[in-house]
Amino acid sequence: MVFKGLRIALIGPMPPPAGGMANQTRQLAELLRGEGVSVELVQTNGDYRPLWVGRIPGVRALSRLLPYLLALWRACGRNQLLHVMANSGWSWHLFAAPAIWMARLRGCALVVNYHGGEAAAFLARSRAIVAPSLAQADVLTVPSGFLKSIFAAHGLEARIVPNIVDLSLFCPQRDAQLERRSRPHLVVLRNLELIYDNANALRAFGLVRQRWPLARLSIAGSGPELFRLQSLAQALELAASVTFCGTLDRAGIAGLLAEADLCINPSLADNTPVSVIESLASGVAVVSTDVGGISYLLQHQKTALLVPPGDPLAMAKQVLALLDNPPMRRSLIDAGLVLASQYSWAEVGPQLEKCYLEALAR
Repeated sequence: MVFKGLRIALIGPMPPPAGGMANQTRQLAELLRGEGVSVELVQTNGDYRPLWVGRIPGVRALSRLLPYLLALWRACGRNQLLHVMANSGWSWHLFAAPAIWMARLRGCALVVNYHGGEAAAFLARSRAIVAPSLAQADVLTVPSGFLKSIFAAHGLEARIVPNIVDLSLFCPQRDAQLERRSRPHLVVLRNLELIYDNANALRAFGLVRQRWPLARLSIAGSGPELFRLQSLAQALELAASVTFCGTLDRAGIAGLLAEADLCINPSLADNTPVSVIESLASGVAVVSTDVGGISYLLQHQKTALLVPPGDPLAMAKQVLALLDNPPMRRSLIDAGLVLASQYSWAEVGPQLEKCYLEALAR
């Protein structure tokens, strides 16, 4: 790779909170710097100053936007290329669109990297506003074939550049043989929001416990649904066997996966969840809802087991199929490790570099 010497402004969120796009932004900055690239981070979720402003809707958006626009102006003057991490909804309007037009105003090369499993609904209602901004990108990238097809349906050309997983951190730590285990450990790695449907993961776990009474569940994430989910765990008489871990950093997630037997992904909408790829890379079998871009990532009975969304009984049946059948689980793990290898920096870096050079040439 010939990244060395490039000056890039990377525009996106940073942890905390440790969401998928925030982790991708931080990881990409680290990897590019490791290749000798000068990276200037322009954070879209910086701290409110003063802190009390964050409690006032409207005012807080304005207080964050003005310093952000100033940082964008300066970054465009110092760098050759802007790499914009973009998402749907207000995040697009407040942060991605201003970055795109600032790059055009100041003559910077521009790569827009669009994430988000809700892109179809967002483009359906906002295409007239969003498309003119997207058309300014020298290169538009998406992390999956799912998003590529959505953009194509709206006449927008996108190139697939996968998300990146640190395979030195997320790798098999042990060979857990369930036939020697009476207390299987299940994990959910999604934030506590309605769209991720942790409630039905709890209901499915309750059904699993009828067959495996010593099974335990860890839910790593934070969000507004915490109290409701804790109450549901109590109502289902699962509180003693469910741990709400809160937000974990990358090392914490890797540590949790090192002790896991299965990962449940219960989401109602999704693109290419990094948490699922990290599970596969860690040698952890996955049971996931078949929504959005999941079928572009996972193959049923080959790399994971897939179930309809919102169906805890179907999810429990597939979890039990793996707990009761170690050879099937082993087959999924082996195929998952091969799949996860496609998301290493060694594989993704050259694809991203090609996009950068093309944007600069334009």
